[in-house]
Amino acid sequence: MLTAERTGLRRDTVLVVDDTPETLSLLTDTLDQAGFTVLIATDGESALDLVDQITPDLILMDARMPGISGFETCKRLKRDKLLAHLPVIFMTGLSETEHVLEGLACGGVDYVTKPLILDELLARIRVHLGNARLAQETHAALDASGRFLIATDRAGRVLWCTPKARTLLTGSKIPAQVIEQSLRARRSDGEATARCLVELDGRRLECSLLSSLGADELLFRVAELANTDDADQSLLQRAYGLTAREAEVLIWISRGKANRDIGEILDISPRTVNKHLEPIFVKLGVENRAAAAAAAVRTLTL
Repeated sequence: MLTAERTGLRRDTVLVVDDTPETLSLLTDTLDQAGFTVLIATDGESALDLVDQITPDLILMDARMPGISGFETCKRLKRDKLLAHLPVIFMTGLSETEHVLEGLACGGVDYVTKPLILDELLARIRVHLGNARLAQETHAALDASGRFLIATDRAGRVLWCTPKARTLLTGSKIPAQVIEQSLRARRSDGEATARCLVELDGRRLECSLLSSLGADELLFRVAELANTDDADQSLLQRAYGLTAREAEVLIWISRGKANRDIGEILDISPRTVNKHLEPIFVKLGVENRAAAAAAAVRTLTL
């Protein structure tokens, strides 16, 4: 059987945190033979110090240890946004439901009881490594897309964001009222959520809830609004009797944007953009897109 070293593939690194020498020895031998690089720590403080130097791909954590418990160690790890993705599997002789729930609540992805069944443990490790790798690849793809995307929990704490979105944030939290408004404001046509506006350090941001990624992970698109946009929108609404959405569509038509681009900007489908064009043409007294754009430009530059 070829090992990761012989095939030239990267070996995943597993940190084992346990205060029992027998368990450390057993797991070190088992994981090494399975092709993993193994790091060890005998208590929570040592584990935290080690992770500051080297980030493993997965942690096997004893739940009950001298000093800080495995549960508390996991909580401290998960406070660091750069380590939030790190899968932690708890190992313990405690099997009561309350202990299982405590392990999951503090950020663990799985819970195995001692004495360990090694084949089962290895299978669980591979599953969670695969899930973590897939999540990282997804985040990397979103980072490369250049979009302004932010994932938060339901309390508004930022879990991750793309590099572009990071430039819009000065803190690590989106105001709770934005989360609440976004969750309530699903549009009746099912196309998207109604936008929510928030002021952060003098900047006006528009947050649109795109989807729920999990039980406690919400994906938002964020855009910074120029102060002139609201003034232009109000002017077009007054001049032609447009709705707020129609005025938004007309502004972007006047800037030469195609339906697909407008849909991306306003978080609606290109088909919905097209549906807004007919009443816009009627209210402006024009017959086509070019004439509507010209009318809007004239109105906005008077």
